[in-house]
Parts: sequence; C-alpha cells; structure tokens
Amino acid sequence: MATRQKSARTDSKKHNSSEIQSPKGKLGVMIPGMGAVATTFVAGVEAIRKGIAKPIGSVTQMGTVRLGKRTDARSPKIKEFVPLASLDDLVFTGWDIFDDDMYAAAKNAGVLDRELLDQVKPFLSSIKPRKAVFDHNYVKKIDGPNVKKGKNKMDLAEQVRADIRDFKKSSGATRLITIWCGSTESYIEPTAAHQSLKVFEKALIQNDENIAPSMIYAYASLMEGVPFANGAPNLTVDIPVMHELSRKNNAPICGKDFKTGQTLIKTILAPGFKARMIGLNGWFSTNILGNRDGEVLEDPGSFKTKEESKLSVLEHILQPELYPDLYGNFTHKVRINYYPPRGDNKEGWDNIDIFGWLGYPMQIKVDFLCRDSILAAPIVLDLVLFMDLAHRSAELRGLGIQEWLSFYFKSPMTAPGLYPEHDLFIQLMKLKNTLRHLRGEELITHLGLEYYD
Repeated sequence: MATRQKSARTDSKKHNSSEIQSPKGKLGVMIPGMGAVATTFVAGVEAIRKGIAKPIGSVTQMGTVRLGKRTDARSPKIKEFVPLASLDDLVFTGWDIFDDDMYAAAKNAGVLDRELLDQVKPFLSSIKPRKAVFDHNYVKKIDGPNVKKGKNKMDLAEQVRADIRDFKKSSGATRLITIWCGSTESYIEPTAAHQSLKVFEKALIQNDENIAPSMIYAYASLMEGVPFANGAPNLTVDIPVMHELSRKNNAPICGKDFKTGQTLIKTILAPGFKARMIGLNGWFSTNILGNRDGEVLEDPGSFKTKEESKLSVLEHILQPELYPDLYGNFTHKVRINYYPPRGDNKEGWDNIDIFGWLGYPMQIKVDFLCRDSILAAPIVLDLVLFMDLAHRSAELRGLGIQEWLSFYFKSPMTAPGLYPEHDLFIQLMKLKNTLRHLRGEELITHLGLEYYD
C-alpha cells in the first residue's frame, strides 16, 4: 500500500529562491482619494507605529505561513518570512477634490473615535491633499474645489507625474506605490482608445471621453515605474494599454475592487455550498450605507460599475456550466441604498435560498453589520507591502498582473483568457504558495499521504 501511495503521489519540487531586493529606505504610499478608507488606513498605521493599536485584519502583519510538513512545526509570521517593508518606513501623500488635511478628512468621515484621532493628529494634519484629476461626468454625485486644470488629459497626466517626482524627492522615499482609494466611476467598457500605448497617448491629447480620471493616475504612475493597485471596480488598469505599460516598465498592477463586506461573506459561504454539492435557487443581497461611497453609488452609472463587480462572484465560484443541476438556474440580485444615518457602518442583508437532498428547500439569512473602512484599511496595508515586494522580486515585477493578490479583490484581474478565481480559500492558498515559491520552499498541496507511508 505504501509503495502505491509513493508512486501515485506527486511531490512539489523545491524551487530556487527568487532574487528579491532588500526593502531599504522609505516606501512612499500615494493615494488618489483621501476619504474614509484612506484616512482610516493612514491613521491606523500611525496608531500601530505608536503602539496604541494592533494591526487586526492584516495578513502581512498577523498572518503566518506553514513551511514543510505539519510535523515540522514551522509557521513563521509572513512579515518574518519574506522581506516586507517596515511600517516605520511608510510615508504618505495623496490627491483629493476636497482640500481637507487627513485629520480633518478623518473627522469628517466619522469612522474612527475622536480619542484615537487626537493621538495621531499631528501626523495626520501634516498630510495635505494635492489637487486631484477629476471629471464630473465620471462621478456625478460629488464635486469639490481642489481640482487640477489642464489643456488636455495628457497635460493632467504630466501634472500627476510631476507630483510623483516631487513627492519622491521631498519625502526621501526610495520606492513608491500608488493605490486607488477613490470613488467608483461610471461604468465604461474597453474601447479602441485603451488598446495600445500609442493610441492611448493620442487619446489623452485629444481628451477622449473614454479615458477616466483613474486611468490618468494609472498611466502617470506606470510611466514613472510605480506599481498601481486599484481598490475600486473601475476599469483603470484592467485594459490592454496598462497591461503593456506595466510589463514594459516593470511596474506591477493588481485589482479590482477591495473585497470587504457582503462580497467577503459570499466568497466564504459559496465555496462551502459547492464543496458539499448543495444547490442554489437564489441569492438576494441588499446594502445600506451612508458614507461618500454610498452617495456616489446613488448615480446609476457608478452603481452599474459596482453591480458588475458584485454579480460576477457567484457565477465564477459555483461554475453553473459544470453543475447545471445545482447552479444552472439561480437568481442573483444586488441592491445598494444610500442611507445617511448609517454613515460608514454599512449593513448588508443576504437572503439565500438553497436546496439539498432530493431537492428539499432551505434558507439562510445573513445580516452583516460591518464597518466598511475598518475592513478595507488592512487590505490597503497588505496590498502596499505585497506590491512593493513584487516590485523588488525579479520573478514577479515583469509579469504585469499580480494574480496572486486576488485574495483582496471582488473582481480579480487575470491574464487575458483566464477566468478569475473567486474562492477565498483557493485565493489564500495561491497567495501563500507564491510566497513559498519566492523563498524556495516546497509548495503545500495538503495531500498528506507522506504521513502514512
């Protein structure tokens, strides 16, 4: 029996450790959109640095990675296993249509207690937003005075590039990361203007209406060789020109749309249903939230962008084409309602109609009273640190899309022609196996037959 197990088993081979540059010097974090998510992230980092809070929710800070066999008892913290930047080395800037400094913006967002904010007030007050690239046609429900002017979109892109160079010089950062924490833009699909660098740059000069503000930030960042992570469901870097530019300039990209509340629950529950071959008749989801994101999503165009991101999850996880009897005809509805009294404390209701043995129906109801920015902030931290790691990795930086970071997104980017992996647990295995691979450790398959030889 042992012989058969050995011959049938396929052990993962130990890889050579990938070359990773040391994270020396400061890491500059540049954030388009200095609202609730951004201020909660930056305030949290400073609170953790001062020892008055813990990095709950951050995989890079609190997570471990198992190495070798279970009997080896090797599970170092991720931040001790791979060379990540230290939180003490992070420096910040950002752009926003409102001119409030980060302390004022955090107070206005209403996410964090005043007592905590006041302990980090000097630091937050020192971070003032740069003038933003903004187009009211893409975000119709809000407007602000702190906006760049330019003769065309290429001019605006050059202004952002100048901001990036200025921040690198003034902050003393040796490396930079851009992470989009701005609003959801109106829904658009890829057009001819997005297909190549030559065509895209011509479209910038011609003020093509299909170039959204987020794309201008992405273009400027990638042209400067700066990695870009997209926390909203906007197209942004999920277009051929950005794939091309990312690979050309060794500036990794990832996205899109931070996986926080309701979709996080879906990617936990749906894989469980499929694992046990439990059928699904319908999944109705509704949300109420009262922050700026909720206000923006009142616009049908912005809601369409978010809806597309939220709806894709179940179809990819459940694979109805493979399991038509279980998932071939389920109904999936998503609603988002702006309700100012709730503020940043979003509430997500899910009614799930499932069926089991012999087709007998059952129901699950979930009422998730979550804090949207509290769930998003550690995602921002992890993406900043992992994208910097990718940028310093000889093996990862030239790939373009960092699919191993799908764990953090509602609509993970993939290479053209690949379907995205939405199962949270497969995503986590992919992330940790990538880290093992980079450090020359065996990949974990969970086969476990070697314990019974």
